[in-house]
Amino acid sequence: MKKIALAAALATVLSANVQADAIGIYLGGQLWENQASGTFGDGSSQVDFNLVDEKQSSFFIAFEHPLPLIPNIRIASTSLETNGMATLDNEFKFDDETFLKGADVNADFNISYVDYTLYYELFDNDLLSFDFGITARDFDGDVTASTQITSGSSASTLSSSIAVTDIVPMLYVAANLGLPLTGLNLFAQGNFLSIDDHTLYDYQVGVSYELIDNLLIDVDVNAGYRSVKLELEDLNDLYTNIEFDGVFIGTTIHF
Repeated sequence: MKKIALAAALATVLSANVQADAIGIYLGGQLWENQASGTFGDGSSQVDFNLVDEKQSSFFIAFEHPLPLIPNIRIASTSLETNGMATLDNEFKFDDETFLKGADVNADFNISYVDYTLYYELFDNDLLSFDFGITARDFDGDVTASTQITSGSSASTLSSSIAVTDIVPMLYVAANLGLPLTGLNLFAQGNFLSIDDHTLYDYQVGVSYELIDNLLIDVDVNAGYRSVKLELEDLNDLYTNIEFDGVFIGTTIHF
């Protein structure tokens, strides 16, 4: 009798969630034309290295299912690469190395991260969808400062690099608003964190168009604006206040 009651309860829960998508896989990517601005350094000083604009890439895969309580899964990869140069107005210390006032210092910022997100679909229909969850952002990369030193007829390179390998938790939200009879959708998505001395956000807003929509596969093209803020205080001895922002184009495939 208990087994019958348990089965009935399970069936009731499952039937209450039939409005959610069936099992589906989403694949997507974007090319992002962004501007980089800001400073980095150690706890005593930070320098604006006049970071150059670059094209960045991002990819994701997501798995969704209709089972209650069990979250959906999304994995996304983003690369942030840029470089710059500054003539120092003051002495600059970076990872136990000291760069003297007046030196021309080159900077290479090369950090990527993988987001592992667990989320729930609070609403899911053709007109409105809303997702809510938590992300573990896994940073991997390095930031390097270097300069040429000449002494008489000899020259050498002074270089210092900080490796960034850490995982930080972030809040995840996403929303999609369908425009009936147009094939167009407005969307917004973001990850956010403000804790201790860290302030991070990574959000995008845009519009998508249903290029292919049938029982086997859906293909959307999308475009919009994306912004990433990295205000880090002592993340593996790295201090940053850097923002990447600009327009992107991309596509999403749903099986």
